[in-house]
Amino acid sequence: EFALLHKKKHHMVKAVKKATPPPKRGTKGRPNEIDVYVGARVRLRRGLLGMSQEKLGDALGLTFQQVQKYERGTNRIGASRLFALSQILDVPINFFYEGMPPAVAGIRKKASGLSEGAPSAFATDPMASRETVTLLRAYYQISDEKQRRKVLALVRSMGEST
Repeated sequence: EFALLHKKKHHMVKAVKKATPPPKRGTKGRPNEIDVYVGARVRLRRGLLGMSQEKLGDALGLTFQQVQKYERGTNRIGASRLFALSQILDVPINFFYEGMPPAVAGIRKKASGLSEGAPSAFATDPMASRETVTLLRAYYQISDEKQRRKVLALVRSMGEST
């Protein structure tokens, strides 16, 4: 009876694997844009915390090279690893998907006109830049709340004048 149940379970697993193929890579040899986006959000949060890839790798039981691959989207992050990342980086899981442009998520209008060579929407996201992370880190190092508000007001006024 056990052997029969095991055999049925094996066939069910095979059927599910056939029915649900893994998400396709973006284009030949390139990672899927969702994997790249999620990895960049890992890098962003790690940077905001001032945590090195090596320190994050140690917390996950990985090498810093494996963390690099996750951050680049080269290696896909599984559900259990994403959960561990959310715990270590102290963010909810949905943080890794927040702000994902519809084009990255694969939601496109019928006549979107996007070519394969177009840069991803995430590639132009200013929140993904090293400069933004450095600016945010410096901003939050200002301990005086009044001073922080003055800096924010200054930056806003400079942005409005251009």
